[in-house]
Amino acid sequence: MTLYDLVVPGLDERTDPRYRMADIRAADPLGADGVLAALPSMNADADTAALTVALRALVPDADRAAEWNVVAALAAMRDLGILLGSLKRHGIQPVAAVPEVLPILELLGRRTDMVPRDTVHHYTAWNPPGPRRRTYTGHPMESHLQEAVRMAFPGLVAALDTCARIARLEPYDPGYALALDRTAHHVQTVVDAIDLTVAQVTPEYFARTLRPYFEEIDVDGRSYLGPAAAQVPLWLVDLTLWQCDRSDPAYDAFLADSLPYALPSWRAFHARHHGGVSAVSKVSAAISWESADRLPPELAASARSLSRVLHILKSFRARHITLARKAYREELRRYEEGSGGAPVALLRTILDLTRDNETLVRRAVR
Repeated sequence: MTLYDLVVPGLDERTDPRYRMADIRAADPLGADGVLAALPSMNADADTAALTVALRALVPDADRAAEWNVVAALAAMRDLGILLGSLKRHGIQPVAAVPEVLPILELLGRRTDMVPRDTVHHYTAWNPPGPRRRTYTGHPMESHLQEAVRMAFPGLVAALDTCARIARLEPYDPGYALALDRTAHHVQTVVDAIDLTVAQVTPEYFARTLRPYFEEIDVDGRSYLGPAAAQVPLWLVDLTLWQCDRSDPAYDAFLADSLPYALPSWRAFHARHHGGVSAVSKVSAAISWESADRLPPELAASARSLSRVLHILKSFRARHITLARKAYREELRRYEEGSGGAPVALLRTILDLTRDNETLVRRAVR
């Protein structure tokens, strides 16, 4: 059991079935285990006829699907989704090829309060481990990437709780620095996850083999992105630390596009904190009222802790842009944008914004 399997106070996970990881992973409401075990072979052969038959065979009766609870609905979307992405990778719009899947995708989307296709959560956190793992290729690098993304979620879930506490406090409060320190500890798992990705997944494999499976698909006239790692909501940590009032139009637009792919409780978190006052703004304003050489101890501790967590975020962003540049360099890339819909240039913008905010806080306490 990991942190992501546990209840995190403050985000309504006490009753949210989306956090019943073990139950979702164990569920197989479509009886898809056997079909999906053969999926890597179908993809290796580019057998679109077999993929179409497999998707059609797994489409459930609407009346039966309407009776599923959220756990079963999430598992069903996971298993239909990996076939959707497989067909699109080979040039087939899946809903056009299997029209009867459309009402089921819409039903599952409504039942789970999520987009009507699979997301990064389905592909990683809700994916069974071991021999039942759902993969496009069956390659060990794909499993390593799934595990790297999965290991980032526990820290992020915990970080959102501490970020909510930061938003409620002021920099003079004794608990402010502690909440920031805990956030830094939780966010470090994202750095660890990208380090694992760099160590275990080559840019060539991602760019040439795996990335094509994350293409967007059309569902009733709308395009929906595939299960991209960009849907991991590190941007919710950014939101409370600096982004809510110190952002950039390009980043704002990216967040608006990314928000629908988040869990319902995370969308609610965004709604609560969007348009608020960031930690950087609070700390900077507090310091401006004090003598720089005689900051109150609590305020100085808050500023140092904020600088520390921003430094960790900057470290992640720097690693991310290095990895993206390798995967999307000219001789490898098949796409101009990342699987989350953003160009590499946006990663540079986010890195610069994070660095600028870190520098602002760090200089204030020198």
